[in-house]
Amino acid sequence: MIILATALIIPERRDEQMLTRLDESNVRKMIIYIADKIIENKAFLTEIDSAIGDGDHGIGMTLGMQKVKDKMSVFADSGNAYDLFALAGKTMLMSMGGASGVIFGSLYLEGSKNAGPAAELTAEDLFLMMKKSLEVIQERGKAQMGDKTMVDALQPAVNAMNRSYADGLLPMLQAAEKSAKQGMEDTKKYQAKYGRAKSLMERSIGHQDAGATSVWVIIRSMREFVEQEDSIST
Repeated sequence: MIILATALIIPERRDEQMLTRLDESNVRKMIIYIADKIIENKAFLTEIDSAIGDGDHGIGMTLGMQKVKDKMSVFADSGNAYDLFALAGKTMLMSMGGASGVIFGSLYLEGSKNAGPAAELTAEDLFLMMKKSLEVIQERGKAQMGDKTMVDALQPAVNAMNRSYADGLLPMLQAAEKSAKQGMEDTKKYQAKYGRAKSLMERSIGHQDAGATSVWVIIRSMREFVEQEDSIST
């Protein structure tokens, strides 16, 4: 008697069920989601900044992100997903003021300015956008790794994106979040070289940088958004 063996076929999650690109609707919702998470962390960011800074970082970020939410709710689709990031950046520059407004406005604006048009953004597109923003921020502000600034979280995140964007959107953001968090934690070891904290010299060591913390919240929020969209699509 001949016994025919049959292979057990286990359905796999298909790539098309995963969020692999961000269209305008995705980008708009993600920017609003990030804004909500920054606003939720207002007290946390203020507490961190109060230790060695002016104590207004959480207030400024919340003000800027609320204005971003207002703009996102009325801005019509343009056919270019980059335009939403550019609008968010310009809004932060105009509404926040001070160093945080320039730095975080640039984070959204510089990588998206004059980019596209693109109806959808891939993981690589998002990486290249963040990479360009980082380069502009460092060129203008001159901050480097170890200076106890937002660069300490952003540069490791961008490096992680570079290593992992080929793996897809969610894996890339997971890697970026992990690296941003480590960079944020590492700022506790550094002496501040910029801002009010610079005057504290060695006394700034042991405290976490508020700007690096905001970068981590932003990238964590991006990961959470994509992860949630993936779960909805399956």
